[in-house]
Amino acid sequence: MPGQKKRRVIKTAHEIPKRRKRAIEEALAAHEPTNNPEWDRGAEWTSLRFMRKKIMPGTFRTVHVPLLNVSMGDQWPIPVTVFHGSRPGPTINILGAVHGDELTGPSACTHLLSTKFTEPGGVLDPATMAGTVRIIPVVNLPGFRAKSRYLPDGRDLNRSFPGSATSNTTRRVAHQLWTNLMDDADAIIDFHTAAKGRSNMPQVRVNLAHPASYLLAKAFGAEVVLDSEPPRGSLRRAANEEGIPCITYEGGAADTLQQSAVEIAFQGALNVLRSLKMIPGRPARPAFRLLASGSRWLRASEGGLLDVFVREGTMMREGDIVATISDPGSPGMSVDIVAPEDGLMISIATNPFVTAGMPVGHFLPLNKHSALVARHVDEEGRLQMAAAKGDPIWREEQDVEEVTVEESTSEEAEWV
Repeated sequence: MPGQKKRRVIKTAHEIPKRRKRAIEEALAAHEPTNNPEWDRGAEWTSLRFMRKKIMPGTFRTVHVPLLNVSMGDQWPIPVTVFHGSRPGPTINILGAVHGDELTGPSACTHLLSTKFTEPGGVLDPATMAGTVRIIPVVNLPGFRAKSRYLPDGRDLNRSFPGSATSNTTRRVAHQLWTNLMDDADAIIDFHTAAKGRSNMPQVRVNLAHPASYLLAKAFGAEVVLDSEPPRGSLRRAANEEGIPCITYEGGAADTLQQSAVEIAFQGALNVLRSLKMIPGRPARPAFRLLASGSRWLRASEGGLLDVFVREGTMMREGDIVATISDPGSPGMSVDIVAPEDGLMISIATNPFVTAGMPVGHFLPLNKHSALVARHVDEEGRLQMAAAKGDPIWREEQDVEEVTVEESTSEEAEWV
């Protein structure tokens, strides 16, 4: 159109084996989007029934969904905020804390639910929204309360989907989640962090040979997209097997909040909703896009104390020292762990106690595009993410209250 600004082409770098890349391209070529999905925008759009609660178009409400279907004992009800737009559109799930000690998701979801974004005129105002958005800040409520990755029976919820109504506790919870929240979704965004003792660089994990998930990952707008087959029992695998696009966002560490990881999760969710034309605005675009696979663990060859010299997201050159292991019982002895080739440290250990065989870092080799990645690192050599630049948009100047402290001659005034 005359006068329309031409959008910048995003440079896409592939670090994927040829055979796998061919399989992805063939899957994309065979993908035929549904011409008339159930949420066709010409369809009739009425009130929504969710867990026996009525939600009118153009409104939102929070509904509690029990994790266990029991008449005695704790049902572990989790809050689910449902935005039912004023126009037809898809149903998108945005969720955090499938692992209870991973806080990036709960924080990002909580910011999405702040009044600034949900009030009239806000980016998530349901009166201007198309479709339905379900935001679940904390999925694993008992794990979240206990600051634990697992449910009380010690099992991993993200290895238990789609679950079973008659099996162990964790699989029953997975079944409740699947039947009440997941199996009718048109797309799922699942926020995670690294497990205890490690910290992850912000990244999206997706099966690129699942075309709808590939498109969802692109819409999220992260610079680094890792191609991986979903683990058995994971939400991502269960969703893909039912034809539901699903991506896993990884960023930060367990039991901590990293502002940049939360900001990228927050912005990525909005990018997806904007790409699907569910909310107003154009999605933000990454500086470049790296589609990669073939990452490997760098492991300790000896035991002792780990001294890490780099952080997650650091660009490494072959031979660069990643960390050193020393042993208080063997003074003067140390072992260096070095980068085997050019690449990115996508995860790094934060626990200084190691034994032989423990992972020190998760390393992504860059055989063809190290120069491209190197153009986007900061003075410390860490990859810069476009969505993490500047202050988070949920922070406003009026949120900071100035306090004037009057001078005092009291000797104790300084400590009051």
